[in-house]
This record gives sequence, structure tokens and C-alpha cells, in this order.
Amino acid sequence: MKILFLEPFFGGSHKDFALGFKESSVHEVDLLTLPPRFWKWRMRGAALALLDQIGNPGDYDLIFATDMLDLADFKALGGKNLPPVVLYFHENQLSYPLGPHEKRDFHLGFTNIISAHAADGLLFNSQFHLNDFMKAARQLVKQMPDFRPVRVLDKIEQKARILYPGCRFPAHIGGAASLPSEPPLIVWNHRWEYDKDPETFFAAIGKLKQAEIPFSLAVLGEQYEIVPKVFEQARQEFKDEILAWGYVDSRKEYESWLGKGRVVVSTAIQENFGISVMEAVRFGCFPLLPKRLSYPELIPEKFHGKVFYRSGDDFFKKLKELLLHPEGLAREGRELSDSAGRFSWEIMGREYDKALIQYANLT
Repeated sequence: MKILFLEPFFGGSHKDFALGFKESSVHEVDLLTLPPRFWKWRMRGAALALLDQIGNPGDYDLIFATDMLDLADFKALGGKNLPPVVLYFHENQLSYPLGPHEKRDFHLGFTNIISAHAADGLLFNSQFHLNDFMKAARQLVKQMPDFRPVRVLDKIEQKARILYPGCRFPAHIGGAASLPSEPPLIVWNHRWEYDKDPETFFAAIGKLKQAEIPFSLAVLGEQYEIVPKVFEQARQEFKDEILAWGYVDSRKEYESWLGKGRVVVSTAIQENFGISVMEAVRFGCFPLLPKRLSYPELIPEKFHGKVFYRSGDDFFKKLKELLLHPEGLAREGRELSDSAGRFSWEIMGREYDKALIQYANLT
């Protein structure tokens, strides 16, 4: 089968997903992408920009696109020669947390609704995300003065399917053989943006330092146009503890830092899957995560009591315990690493291939 993959925002987890799918699929996959900037303009203009580059869409058996494409525009302008189009939601503009001084643009959220309705196949990256999308969509529709498309939302929910994204790590490797050397390394490997709540993370790290608890830091992850000011402040405050700072281009070097970590931390207020956390867990870090968002889906229930925190105070308390009392972490880390292996592209690639064959009506 010949598949055209459309990514209007080719950066971060979107880029990681596109490359992982292409590399793992047994099908012939062509990528057509746009640079990862001006995301609001991407949602408005990507349909035109991509159609201008496609040539003959009838050369493909299926088009696989992601959520920053206005699919209704794309299908209307693409004409009758379009093959089936499957839409994948990494995030949505109905429930995405607002940044400082931002106001909700409901036109973009409604674009997500219409795109989901227009899709021949519809995939979400977690059950949490689908639930969050449907809740926000129903709240938006209630605000409409008349002609509320409630049946459209019902149809969207009925046809949506959960398919976790693949991760770029092996399906079968050993977990952490032993605890890394002292002082223990804390890994923070998320986008440097407001929705990952770096303020809460660095506040807890500051309390560790005040308590004279030994630790080191690897603050990784991509940066975009606007970086929260707390990062520059933290770079000065923790200059003696920082071993790695900023995005690591080399995949091998990135995985090496994960392998050295004792704990990977998230303080996110937006996370529809959590590829960076699963990567760190796969390479031996013990996760410390908020009990919200998609995270409870990803972690085996037997570890929930130790992995999840419910408040800022609980976060600091559990982080302190992981640093001072690591007994059992090596064994538990191996179990968690083994569990994370199910998200490898080696496994998930086959799941995507099966699903897309069904959507293309092929056997």
C-alpha cells in the first residue's frame, strides 16, 4: 500500500511520530511536511500549502494526516480524486492549556471538530485525550445559540479509536542493571514551554538544594520561539548541579543521559501521551509523575502508589525519598522498563499498518 503522510508542524513529538511511522511501516510511505512554526497559521493555511505540493493524490491508497490540518478544507479542495484520509490527534485546540495572556480561539477548536467529522478514519493517542476532546467539544457546542451539532459529536466519538504512538526504542532490551553513580541524576526531558510547568519542577529542585540533599541535573528537551524565564534563572541557581542543559541532537548521547538518570520527572499540565517519559523509563529512569493526564494509562497499576504524586508537597516528598532511599529502584526500574517496551515502534508499527489497511478497505 502507498501512503502519503501529511505533517503541517514537523517538529517535536510530531516529527518523532512521523519519522517513526515511516521507518517502521511495511508500506511505502511518503512524508510531506511543513516547518514547525506559526502553528495558528499552519491550521489555517496548511491545506492549501500541502495540496500545492502533492501532485496527484490519486497515486496514493491512503492519506495519513495529523491534527493541525484543516481536513474539511483539504478534502473540499482536493476533490474527488482523494483516497481515504485518516486523521491522528496528537493534541487539540479545545482543551489545550492556555499560555500567559492567551485567550481561547474557539474557531481553531471548531476546526478540530469539523476535521474529526470529515475524517474517514480517526485516531487519538490516548483514552485520556479522546475523553478530554469530547468533553471540551460538548462544552463548546453548548455555547452555540442554535443548530448545535450534537449528533456530529456522537458520530465522532463512535468512530474514534485509541492507538498509542510508537517510541524510538527497542522492544526488547534489559532494564537498568544497577543504580547509576552518585550523586543521583534527575532528568527533565520535556519541551521548554509553559504547559510543562517548569516553575513547579524548579521550585522543588530549589527545596532539595536548601535541604542539602545531593543531586545532579540533566535538563533536556526542545526549545521554541518563547522560552519561560524560569529556565535562565534555574541555570544560574543550579549551575553547580547541572550536567546537561538543552536539546541534545545526538540520539545516542540523549539515550546515554537517560541511562545515567535515577529519576525522570514530569510536572506537566498538558500531556496526551508522554513519549519523553516513556523513553526515560525504557532506558532505566524511575518515573515521578502527576496523577493526571495520560500518565495513569501508561504505568502498570502496581506502581501507581510510588510513581504518582497529587500535590506540590507530595511531589517534593516523593522526590526526596527516591533520592535518599533508592532501595528496590533497580528492580522496579527493570519492570517498568520492560512494560514500556510495548510502545516500541517495532510493536506499534504493526498495529498502525493493520489499522490503516482497514481504513483503506484493503485485505
